[in-house]
Amino acid sequence: MADLVEVVDYDRGWTARFAALGAAMRSALGDIAVRIDHIGSTSVPGLAAKPVIDIQISVRSFEPLEAFKAPLERLGLVHRAGNPELTKRYFREAPGHHRTHIHVRELGSFSQQLPLLFRDYLRVHPAAAAEFAEAKRRCAERFRDEREKYVAAKEPYVWDVVRRADTWAQGVGWRPGPSDA
Repeated sequence: MADLVEVVDYDRGWTARFAALGAAMRSALGDIAVRIDHIGSTSVPGLAAKPVIDIQISVRSFEPLEAFKAPLERLGLVHRAGNPELTKRYFREAPGHHRTHIHVRELGSFSQQLPLLFRDYLRVHPAAAAEFAEAKRRCAERFRDEREKYVAAKEPYVWDVVRRADTWAQGVGWRPGPSDA
């Protein structure tokens, strides 16, 4: 069966699912994880999304890998060593579990700050979140069975939000709030 792109209405259960996963990760990782945050569209109340929980774990360093890899694997998460994005280490859910993407990034890096800014901007700008949801729905409808084309099609909308979020951040002096877990 194809891995269809499906954007669904916001589900309040996403917050609870993150909370359970975040608590388990906090317990397993302790101080290795400086931050554990719910990111992505499921972290924005009211925002339509693919039903995938995205979690960002911020660490001081990617080395040694085993410092966070072993505890996450003990939780049943699967390390994706072949991930081409070199600014993160990537884990996925165990087979048979809800779709979950774990992004381990270095604290203070651009790639670590960007998803937090994106999330926070959409949380306080519901009109922008609604525009983004509509764009995602259009892209999903057009590329329902072509995930890579869906991602490419929504990219201009993502960068439009990022530009607006950066302007907002400069005006309000944005800084990430406390860790979610």
